[in-house]
Amino acid sequence: MAYGRLGSSESIPSQAAFQTRRRRSLLLVLVVLFAFALLLVSAVSISLVVRNRSKRSPNRVPTQAISRTCGLTRYPSLCVNSLVGFPDAARATSERELVPISLNMTLQRLDKALYGASAMAGVAMDVRARAAYDDCMELLDDSLDQLSQSLLVVSPASSSSSSKLKGASDEDVLTWLSAALTNQDTCNEGLQEVGDEYIKTQMIGYVKDLAELVSNCLAIFAVASKNQEFAGIPIQNRKRRRLLNEFPDWVKKGDRRLLQTPGAEIQADFVVSKDGNGSYTSIAAAVKAAPENSPRRVIIYVKAGTYEENIKVGRKKTNLLFVGDGKGKTIVVGSRSVYDNYTTFHTATFAATGAGFVLKDMTIQNSAGPDKHQAVALRVGADHAVVYRCNVIGYQDTLYVHSQRQFIRECDIYGTVDFVFGNAAVVLQNCTLWARKPLTLQKNTITAQNRKDPNQNSGISIHACRIAATPDLEEVKADYPTYLGRPWKLYSRVVYMLSYMGDHVHPQGWLEWNATFALDTLYYGEYMNYGPGAAVGKRVTWPGFRVITLPEEASKFTVSQFISGSSWLPSTGVAFLAGLSV
Repeated sequence: MAYGRLGSSESIPSQAAFQTRRRRSLLLVLVVLFAFALLLVSAVSISLVVRNRSKRSPNRVPTQAISRTCGLTRYPSLCVNSLVGFPDAARATSERELVPISLNMTLQRLDKALYGASAMAGVAMDVRARAAYDDCMELLDDSLDQLSQSLLVVSPASSSSSSKLKGASDEDVLTWLSAALTNQDTCNEGLQEVGDEYIKTQMIGYVKDLAELVSNCLAIFAVASKNQEFAGIPIQNRKRRRLLNEFPDWVKKGDRRLLQTPGAEIQADFVVSKDGNGSYTSIAAAVKAAPENSPRRVIIYVKAGTYEENIKVGRKKTNLLFVGDGKGKTIVVGSRSVYDNYTTFHTATFAATGAGFVLKDMTIQNSAGPDKHQAVALRVGADHAVVYRCNVIGYQDTLYVHSQRQFIRECDIYGTVDFVFGNAAVVLQNCTLWARKPLTLQKNTITAQNRKDPNQNSGISIHACRIAATPDLEEVKADYPTYLGRPWKLYSRVVYMLSYMGDHVHPQGWLEWNATFALDTLYYGEYMNYGPGAAVGKRVTWPGFRVITLPEEASKFTVSQFISGSSWLPSTGVAFLAGLSV
């Protein structure tokens, strides 16, 4: 087309074109007005948010009581951040008032972790991951119960608590919180060995900070209850002495007779017999049939025979008493080990967490052998537990005294590496600890105590026992030294009192865990032991080791003072020595 003058139809805008331009102008004005209004609203909103934040900020500042109390914990920053803003925390004026608040806050966090982790139950996992996951779920559930019980005891609103907790003391709460902290530690240890990074990362995320929160609860309670029993100053000797055939004040009269009566003569609730002449042919079936949360003693008599089982007495199976026909006659054998991708916690042939657990006149064995390393025969995490006249046989990690209060008497315990280990408050009395021949280049260590926190009331007390060597070790004892223990955790605590020590015990007595780890924070003591291995002249010179000379200090680790607590031992009927001597 040629370029020239405009035609008549192009020289003047049409009416339609004019209307189009008008609409475009109006639209542009509306867009500008809308944008301005949006900016105005945003500015007002930002102003309100800033103003509201400034109004709320004073509530995020810790009160004097919170600052003072949290300053006494091992994780003060976490303590402050977790309590500030929590309901009623700002109104608390003392450590005692903050105890139920800190427990309630931690309980809610624990409940959230358990709920979140439960969603992973259906995820495909290998054997090790599944074992670690199951361990954590069990331990979280147990901790939830222990914190709930503690809250019922300390909360002012719970003065009329259930009869189950009637008469509960500060020592009970200290035990439950100590156990809850040990549970978190055990869960985390199992997760560290998991190869599946997804499972490991997810679970670690769920349990993040739980151990520290429980530790803070424990510290706040310990301060509030003024529990200074193990602050390093010898407490006053109560001068209580009981005869060997009497009982501590924590065993009911009815149970005394049961523990002095042969199994065949006891009127049992359930009878287990391999030949079918009983209620059940397996121990696991009898445990399953036993009532939950029983307030009375439930007796399971296991006749002579070898039972190849892995037994679990869960937290709800309370007051179960297992009685056999004697050591070497009623035998329970399992063979799980970490070599087979189980966690140490999961390897136990016989495991019990139900309060009031009693085991009598039986042999519990893990037959995995020394080549498979950690392989637990008996694991006990039950409060007020008694193991009486039993054989506990294994190699590495034979007896797992996991947590809470335990009394072990007249038992033969066999092993090599760390064969009595855990974080219970436990007294072994009139027992024989048999060191066996270990693997080449290994050393025998009798104890590995894992007290992690200075406020935990746990430790291993070995009183009036025999430290002996099995015949296979006796022949080569010069090549395989035996030590009384090594510190698994920072505040490891073990004492040997009035016990015989054979000459297989190394003159140094104790072995490092890793270089100088825990040597100045542990508490290892020896009091008036005897025998060729008991000489203390060449013992280690660690800051935490001590030759105890005062009976008042040694008495802290006797039955009457270390594990007595809520008057539970006499009911089991086990004879015991309450003080240092008759």
